[in-house]
Amino acid sequence: MKAIIVGGGIGGLTTALMLRSRGIGCEIFEQADTIRELGVGINTLPHAMRELAGLGLLQKLDDVAIRTDQLYYLNRHGQEVWREARGIDAGHDVPQFSIHRGRLQGVIHRAVEERLGPQSIHTGCRLGAFTQDEGGVTAYFFDRSGAHVHTTRGDILVGADGIHSRVRETLFPNEGPPCWNGLMLWRGARDWPLFLTGKSMIVAGGLNAKVVIYPIAEGSSPASRLTNWAVLVKVGEGNAPPPRKEDWSRPGRREELMPHVARFSVPYIDVKSLISATPEFYEYPTCDRDPLPYWSSGRVTLLGDAAHPMYPVGSNGASQAILDARCLADALVRAEHPRQALVEYEKKRLPMTAEIVRSNRRGGPEGVIDAVEQLAPDGFDNVDNVLSYSQREAIVRGYATKAGFAAVPGLAAVRA
Repeated sequence: MKAIIVGGGIGGLTTALMLRSRGIGCEIFEQADTIRELGVGINTLPHAMRELAGLGLLQKLDDVAIRTDQLYYLNRHGQEVWREARGIDAGHDVPQFSIHRGRLQGVIHRAVEERLGPQSIHTGCRLGAFTQDEGGVTAYFFDRSGAHVHTTRGDILVGADGIHSRVRETLFPNEGPPCWNGLMLWRGARDWPLFLTGKSMIVAGGLNAKVVIYPIAEGSSPASRLTNWAVLVKVGEGNAPPPRKEDWSRPGRREELMPHVARFSVPYIDVKSLISATPEFYEYPTCDRDPLPYWSSGRVTLLGDAAHPMYPVGSNGASQAILDARCLADALVRAEHPRQALVEYEKKRLPMTAEIVRSNRRGGPEGVIDAVEQLAPDGFDNVDNVLSYSQREAIVRGYATKAGFAAVPGLAAVRA
């Protein structure tokens, strides 16, 4: 069996490793000219890390990441709404990693080259079209100028080509652009003095205005960390069309961002100074897509952001793509026919990820901050008098169970 993987991001590369470990051949086709270590920080949750550990990547990731140990949810005034242990400290057998997205992708990319050979990855290849018949799938790739550069044939085709997926567009030509909720995200990273344990993550503020801060790598000295920050603010109406595709991930403007930063007070770190000291940062519209009725058509299926792009709450985007890869590889090994495998994969993964997409639109686990801020917009003396511990726990735990990373009972929650 041979799989054609469209997209050389975290989802596509992990799929290649999962297939290789099960004796299934594959080729990856990436539209960029090179696979570069781009982006800023992300979190990979224990259920996804367990899959990467099974591929023998835990130590290499540990070398370039931070093991997240505590998560703080604060209101915009810096008052603690919820706090819990994470990763190993929450009783999991593997860590939660805060890591530079490019370094995560780089570790997986190097493993693919080592195990499948560099010839398994084709860059500068944009999918133009694909056809399928009883015997397999044929895909046609072109360069940026529109010249045909490659034709390949396989048993299945996996669209792991992101929120602007060409594969998804082919399967659903009338879907239209991604959905924008009016929120803009600014992100950057800077070497900065460590705060709290040096491995802690802070989310301050609700869905319409929040700041997120966590370390993603060792710093220039033992007393510092490469610290990732993100500011998410509602700047438009939810029904407005998203910014133009070519404007995504563009350099941010300090004069636009800093007035929003002034809305937050975080007791553990000087957020304003951190952001002011970051020489360059980027802005992204936070977009997703409505869940699909199906992912698979014959021998073609979707994976990761191509299948279920979601708002960046709950640390779930990359993690769910990794889980997709494992599920798809297992289904291909078990099934008598590739089409049957794709149906089984979709049956298991589509309902779960669709529910996460919908939950993230409501704020995901961070919805506990919204719930408290709605009841006490000017702050509180005692959070238990605003929303009880059990009510707050139900919001956070419900999401963790839904997304498949619930911690060991009794270890995760910490009372303020």
